Amino acid sequence: MAEESRNPGTWFDQASAADQAAAAEREQVTQRALFARVMFLVGVTCGFAAAGAFIGKDFTGGWMIGAWVVALVLVIASAFLKRPSGMLGMTLLFGVGLFLGMAVGPVLNTYVEAGSAQVLWQAAGATGLFIAGFGAWGYATRRDLAPLARIAFWALLGLIVFGIVLIFVNIPGGRLIYAILGLAIFAVWTMFDFQRLRRSRTGDAAVPIALGIFLDIFNVFLFFLQIFGGGGR
Repeated sequence: MAEESRNPGTWFDQASAADQAAAAEREQVTQRALFARVMFLVGVTCGFAAAGAFIGKDFTGGWMIGAWVVALVLVIASAFLKRPSGMLGMTLLFGVGLFLGMAVGPVLNTYVEAGSAQVLWQAAGATGLFIAGFGAWGYATRRDLAPLARIAFWALLGLIVFGIVLIFVNIPGGRLIYAILGLAIFAVWTMFDFQRLRRSRTGDAAVPIALGIFLDIFNVFLFFLQIFGGGGR
């Protein structure tokens, strides 16, 4: 004690180290809380998507298109909220899940009625492994993935154009190529969204990040469904 009183710098160094340790601990607690909240929101949104798929299982083409349009409008609307993680933000998030579920409900029901429900389970299992693997990598890496995400955005636009071409032009193996390219693009988006989750320091980011991760899961599931359902034929 006498030595420390003769050397004030030692005391200040110890106090600074203690403050840094306390700040690091508070940051870890905040990150864990945010991670738990985001994953909870993603899980609830997936539940709404499942409910939507059941509700829309007998939809015809017009109703399916309408559900897609409503989901797209809700996604765009959520980007303009001043408090994206408020009650309205969560309502829009769950609405996106519900209407996207309605949009793909008839497709999923086709597999069930054809006795190919195992394809749905295979796609769901592959999606879980895909999101867990690339999400963990994105959460852990220190590399800034924003530049890759920008490239993935333009690649996604190109993929949409390619998908439109496939509607009118029969390219051998085109659907399989489309699905594989889509998985590559959303691998980047998944890593980027989980990196956003790790770097975020405020609860206001919970709903936007949950929306991004849900859209990753939804699209990856559809790509795997196309592969396991015979997209290469």
